[in-house]
Amino acid sequence: MPLEAGLLAILACPACHAPLREESGAASTGPSGETPGGEPGTTELVCTGCGLAYPVRDGIPVLLVDEARRPA
Repeated sequence: MPLEAGLLAILACPACHAPLREESGAASTGPSGETPGGEPGTTELVCTGCGLAYPVRDGIPVLLVDEARRPA
């Protein structure tokens, strides 16, 4: 489920305060076809500054640094 453009425009990375962009988790699938979060096709909000990828669970962004996936 895509996030509303208005919501995405006001969200910022909690680590570096840079804007976030929405990405499908399919681009970061592992060898088993699953995303790092374990669910195929999950959505992430990726920081345009530091690159941290925050999961979106049930349409709700989880903007916790401890829950973010580190860039490769």
